[in-house]
Parts: sequence; C-alpha cells; structure tokens
Amino acid sequence: MNQKFGERLRKLRSQKKLSQKEFGKIFSLAESTISGYENGSRTPDIELIAKFADFFGVSIDYLYGRTDNPHETIDSKEGRNLFFFDMDGLTEQEIEEIKKHIEFIKWKARQEKEKTNG
Repeated sequence: MNQKFGERLRKLRSQKKLSQKEFGKIFSLAESTISGYENGSRTPDIELIAKFADFFGVSIDYLYGRTDNPHETIDSKEGRNLFFFDMDGLTEQEIEEIKKHIEFIKWKARQEKEKTNG
C-alpha cells in the first residue's frame, strides 16, 4: 500500500480528534485494522477507500498522495474531463461514486505498471 495513504489517513483521523478505535467503530472495523491501514500493512478495498474519502471530504487522489490539494483529482488538475457520456438521471452521489471508481482503477493500473517497470 502507498505509504502516503497511511500518513494521510492518520492525519485526517487525528484532525477529527478520533482514536483508531473510535474511527474503526464508525466503519465497523477493528482498531487493529485501522492501525494496519495507517502503517501500510493492510489495504482497504475500493468501497472503503471511497467511504473514507467521503467521510473526510477529500479526493482519493489526495488520500494516495497524488495531489496535495484535498479536493483536487489528477484529472481535474490536468483539465481532462472523463465524463463524455450521458449522466442524465444519475444523482450527484452516484456521479461521485463513478468518479471515485475511475480514480481507483487508474491508481490500480499505475501500481501494476510500477510493478512491471519496477
């Protein structure tokens, strides 16, 4: 897992003045699980990563250290718009979920590329 993720998760949790145990209870997770995420020995799944980002009001890109602006994604930074298809009928929450899934898939692809080129 990205070390920056653990650092950012710990920082955001601390800013909300939550212990690992308290934070874990919010997401029905053990204190040891939160500790594992923060020290990099465990990796949350995409749904949980998105929930953490929503809880803290930050982008997944920020959690992973890809940007230092909590509300910026790499795509918004590059000025690219991936949403060229019809989004009519979707709620804002559904659109945000789609964006987070795309962010995660791109992150996962970069991780695989790093392993291959590593």
